[in-house]
Amino acid sequence: MKIAIGSDEVGYELKESLRAYIQDLGYETEDFGVHDKKPVLYPDIANALASAIVAGQYGKGILICGTGIGMAISANKVPGIRAAQAHDTFSAERAVKSNNAQIITLGSRVIGVELAKVLVKVFLESQFVEGPSTCKIERIMEYEKNYHLYENQKKPTGGSAREKNNQ
Repeated sequence: MKIAIGSDEVGYELKESLRAYIQDLGYETEDFGVHDKKPVLYPDIANALASAIVAGQYGKGILICGTGIGMAISANKVPGIRAAQAHDTFSAERAVKSNNAQIITLGSRVIGVELAKVLVKVFLESQFVEGPSTCKIERIMEYEKNYHLYENQKKPTGGSAREKNNQ
């Protein structure tokens, strides 16, 4: 299984440690950035990685920022993605087993390298189990599909708020 990994500048050092660790576990990795500590807009990293997962290019993904929250929110904007923030082993396991999450998000300001390694290992080794949560995931996907259809039917409003403010 190929694993996608990415971070913002705050999560850069943790990403580098985890990338090496994941490779030591025998997985192939693809680094979606960042490649240094220059500030970036983390939604760009999350969107690229999540889109590649939906396209079937990678089996699972790991995203890292300061808290893991922003990366989770950003990745979950990509239709078909279930990204879960985890800072404990139970959450890392249940993200996959109960919620069929393809991405785990971690906070480099919240957890250390050794705990992050444990969480990643649990996440990568966990498999979704059909059961009581299956109908819940299906319902989430129904809502997502309905919102996507709604968005496609909206008429253009003449630009974004940013564009309007710049006029």
